[in-house]
Amino acid sequence: MDGVDLSVIKSDGSDQFSSIYNTYKEFDDGLYKQLVSLRDKISNSKDLQIHWKDIRDIEKEFTLFNSHLINDVIKNIDENIDLIGFHGQTVFHDPKIQVSKQLGDGKLLSSLFKKVVINNFRQNDLNHGGQGAPLTPIFHTLISKIIQKKFKLKFPISIINIGGITNITQIKVDSNNSVNFFAYDIGPGNCLIDDWVRNNVGSKFDKDGNYANIGNVDDLIFNQAIDNFEIKSYETSLDVKDFDTSFVKGLSFEDGCATLTKFTAYLIADGLRKINKKNNINPNHYIFCGGGRKNKFLMRAIENYLVNENKAISDIDDYNLDGNFIESQAFAYLAIRSYLKLPISFPNTTRCKKTISGGDILQNF
Repeated sequence: MDGVDLSVIKSDGSDQFSSIYNTYKEFDDGLYKQLVSLRDKISNSKDLQIHWKDIRDIEKEFTLFNSHLINDVIKNIDENIDLIGFHGQTVFHDPKIQVSKQLGDGKLLSSLFKKVVINNFRQNDLNHGGQGAPLTPIFHTLISKIIQKKFKLKFPISIINIGGITNITQIKVDSNNSVNFFAYDIGPGNCLIDDWVRNNVGSKFDKDGNYANIGNVDDLIFNQAIDNFEIKSYETSLDVKDFDTSFVKGLSFEDGCATLTKFTAYLIADGLRKINKKNNINPNHYIFCGGGRKNKFLMRAIENYLVNENKAISDIDDYNLDGNFIESQAFAYLAIRSYLKLPISFPNTTRCKKTISGGDILQNF
């Protein structure tokens, strides 16, 4: 919710991939507040209808914000852009009713740039019994093969993305040298910490985990939270609204940060263990990406929970990849695959009934 990541990549949608350009643009305060306010208003599908005027107006402003960034990038790189993959900003996601709403007007973007735009990546998966998430595993699998080859790592490898929600892709090689992959949402990522910081001091996130580092974990509240909260199934996708910060309401700001961050770390580590057991996979490497990997307090806490498991824990940046832009590169890659009618959803990643492609291909010019 803090801004837009944009990546330019070149790929055949299969095994060839190169990163050309990455950039980030922070939302201005007005748009940021509108987006947060809108997301907070929408708790069910009826709210999408009630607030349709706000959605329409903010969607246009959000799309134009993206268009200015895209325009700057096109001017500054010596490449012809064939396609624009436009994921948009998620404001509501509920696979039980097959609804996932991302702000972003793909038709408007297509008409502005006279280029094909691919958006609405999640709906076809939802229509085929999937959870609509996570969609990045096919890209995680590609980069795991690149990392494995270049740095001589041994499979199995797990790539863990800590965004608003934390998801994992497990990649292994079978006896026939075929690559298999599995993916799950496993817990909160930055959502609890960001929400607490935003509502208490008006910042967007806890930079480097500095606030949490000042505070002290309230062990009583922390243990009560563990006892009272359980992710019942990893077969379903998670939404930021599946979690809330109410259990630390009585704590000081810094102690709340520390307690929420440790709780997040516990759920991530617990999810990793349970997924390993579920699939009978013992990964040699945990590779972390996403904004949460920068939270030093969070990463220390995760490592402490995993200290006895003899895993190599590393940052994806250690392998000559920019961990800030894995997700934006992934959706560029998914846009190419969508355009080529290649699958982006798999039964082992989103629980869809069959392997399928997705995304709406828009040509509004």
